[in-house]
Amino acid sequence: MKFISWNVNGLRACEGKGYFSEAFKTLDADFFCLQETKMQEGQLDIAFDGYESYWNYADKKGYSGTAIFTKHKPLNVTYGMGIDVHDHEGRMITLEMENFYLITVYTPNSQDGLRRLDYRMQWEDDFREYMKRLDEKKPVIVCGDMNVAHKEIDLKNPKTNRKNAGFTDEERQKFTVLLENGFTDSFRYFYPDQKDIYSWWSYRFKAREKNAGWRIDYFVVSNRIAPQMEDAKIHTDVYGSDHCPVELTISL
Repeated sequence: MKFISWNVNGLRACEGKGYFSEAFKTLDADFFCLQETKMQEGQLDIAFDGYESYWNYADKKGYSGTAIFTKHKPLNVTYGMGIDVHDHEGRMITLEMENFYLITVYTPNSQDGLRRLDYRMQWEDDFREYMKRLDEKKPVIVCGDMNVAHKEIDLKNPKTNRKNAGFTDEERQKFTVLLENGFTDSFRYFYPDQKDIYSWWSYRFKAREKNAGWRIDYFVVSNRIAPQMEDAKIHTDVYGSDHCPVELTISL
């Protein structure tokens, strides 16, 4: 089974430039998960033969938002994690499948000056507990923009970004704790020492041209299905957003 995750940074803009539909058809996934759709219901008429789609919109217009296109009908669909403080920004969709759960997630950014770091820490704890509850029932596959570069190898300039959003000690530690609670970072499972492969580049300073990026988009899976993974990829050649798609293939 093939899974794709992509923070499109505004689906209408990505599709308007012609990038989204082209990438969608080329990548040909069983499940295609989106973050930061930045739209409300009815703002874009987009569908693909053979796929059902599920959408979670933020209350605030033009902000956040997630979606999943799937070839396989879920048993159940959940929007958010059932905690009111977290569930107004359209950041999560969970599909319950026969043998696993799939979550697309757009983790809150701690923002400039780390003004949202305290909230981010609360989100991390609540999301980890949500994942653990699901994992008690069936294996979990989580994908999305998790807004953290876990290790120094995961970004171009670790020293100068040490206390910036996405590379604070606090955020990195929360990701470590998540993995210690029974989960695997799929890309590092296959490529533990791979350098200079990133999934996000700032629009400033020609960062993508220089490959001055960050790996902040992930597939994280329950440890017990990690041996069933076949490969993890980062599609650095796909444009249309400041992020590129990431991929997981797994035998389920």
